[in-house]
Order: sequence, then C-alpha cells, then structure tokens
Amino acid sequence: MIRRVTVPGLFPPPRYSHASVVEAGTRLAFLAGAVPLDAEGTLVGEGDPVRQAGQVLVNLAEQLRAVGSDLAHVVATDVYVVAAEPAVLSAVWDVVEASGLSTGPHSSTLIGVACLGYTGQLVEITATAVVPDGDDRP
Repeated sequence: MIRRVTVPGLFPPPRYSHASVVEAGTRLAFLAGAVPLDAEGTLVGEGDPVRQAGQVLVNLAEQLRAVGSDLAHVVATDVYVVAAEPAVLSAVWDVVEASGLSTGPHSSTLIGVACLGYTGQLVEITATAVVPDGDDRP
C-alpha cells in the first residue's frame, strides 16, 4: 500500500525517504499541525523542545486514531522547530525517530523557524497518512 523510495542517484538521507508512493484509491488523511498543548489547552514542556516534541507526538497519534490511522501509516511530515541551532533540530528529530513515526522511514522535512502559533510553542508537526481499510491495520 505504501512504497517508500530512496533515490539511488541522490545523497542518501540519514533516516527518512525521499518519497512515498501511495496507490490510487487509497484514503489519505491530511492532518493539521499537532501542537504541544494538553487536553485543557495548557502548554506542555515550556522552554523544552524535546518534551514538547513528545507531547506533539502524543497529540498526533490521537489525531491519527480519530481518523482510523496510526503512526505506522504516516507517509509524510513537516516538523517545525523554533531553533537556530542544528543540535536542537537533531534533538527533536531523535524524539520523532524514537516514536515509531519514522518507521518506513517516512518522507519528512525538518524546519527551523522563528516562531509558532502559541506563546512558548517550540514544536509542531503536520502529517499526511494513509487511512487503511479495517483489514489492513496492524
């Protein structure tokens, strides 16, 4: 259902694929950015991008469940991090990779930005996922 492609003629990416191909007729979910807020709207992990990344992934998993999918069916993400230093980006990516989200690995872009939508927010992840038929779920 999902074919992940690493292009032989390009520099091999460290832990993601260059592209993901999904068969026509497959249902896709396009998720809004998951943010580091708890169910009451309180920011989790103020000043700590690694802790915020953990909450973002918890929230992303909930979004996926709500549409009948899961982390294993994510085909593409954009990971936004308020940071000017590559080490901070790498620390957040380590959390993403450990979550199971990068299983496959999926196609992803890791982006350092100046700010995000909520005061104190340091991490946000948007995702596109396959919504499997009931018999295709793990």
